Amino acid sequence: MTKQVTTGSVFDDLYLHPGKVEQMKIKAALFDAIVAYIKENDLTQAAADIMGVQRSRVGDVCRGKMSGFSIDALVAMAARAGLHPLHITA
Repeated sequence: MTKQVTTGSVFDDLYLHPGKVEQMKIKAALFDAIVAYIKENDLTQAAADIMGVQRSRVGDVCRGKMSGFSIDALVAMAARAGLHPLHITA
């Protein structure tokens, strides 16, 4: 078995274009913040109403389906929930 030293970020280790890597990090941070908000506030269906999206979209976030979301959509969801996207760090 060969050991490989990583950079500490799975996204950095994907060897993608640096801009794409940063986008993925931002999405992941937004996903984490939204999921934490839902769990901390014990929300299920109400989360969709608060964030102004369909329930299926909240379910997708909770399941980590990143491909269906733009950064803009995630920022809007986070802001509607009272989160401050500029303070969310990757």
